[in-house]
Amino acid sequence: MEVILLKKVENLGALGHVVSVRPGYARNYLIPQGKAKMATKANLEAFEARRAELEAEAEAALAAAQARRDQLAEMVLTIKAVAGNEGKLFGSVSNIEIAEAINAAGVEVERREIRMPEGPIRHLGEFEVGLHLHTEVDATIKVIVEAE
Repeated sequence: MEVILLKKVENLGALGHVVSVRPGYARNYLIPQGKAKMATKANLEAFEARRAELEAEAEAALAAAQARRDQLAEMVLTIKAVAGNEGKLFGSVSNIEIAEAINAAGVEVERREIRMPEGPIRHLGEFEVGLHLHTEVDATIKVIVEAE
């Protein structure tokens, strides 16, 4: 199934590319999310008419993500958690707690933007946590987990 991308989609293509995808991916994800339209002649003409507007939107989103990255550049979060004698936490520090701490510090971040490939933090110490703010913008912050 041929679709025209209205936004940059990671691992698929950039704004305006006509790509071939599986029908279920297009029907269930790309089209309902507003990331693509069917690649018909009428939709291609409508896209070309709106291309400048869509490119301006994409530039604004990229600039906003870069501004948030600059705010997060030197951020060090300290999170207090209940821990045992050996430094092991009773529970864990997940992306939800980290997102709440970042939002409390004054930078808007959604929990789905936080990348923790090793899973939640279960020990005391310093950790590097990645943030995926935009398809082209990534950031890293330092999280310090201390005992209460």
